[in-house]
Amino acid sequence: MHGFGEDQRWTLARVADLIARLFHTRYTLRGVSYLLHRMGFSPQVPAHRAIERDEQAIATWRREVWPAGKR
Repeated sequence: MHGFGEDQRWTLARVADLIARLFHTRYTLRGVSYLLHRMGFSPQVPAHRAIERDEQAIATWRREVWPAGKR
């Protein structure tokens, strides 16, 4: 993907670099942010979750243990 790995994030600096390579035009990071926003893109950060995460245990803890600690 344009020289970057699949698991890497698209930062403003990388997008600015790609724009410079493809269109021979330089933008500041703020300018890239403005362009992306105007095109409808929004900043997103992937949710990192542990492989061992047990959703059932978390739901049980929230339902039973957490309210007892709030008292």
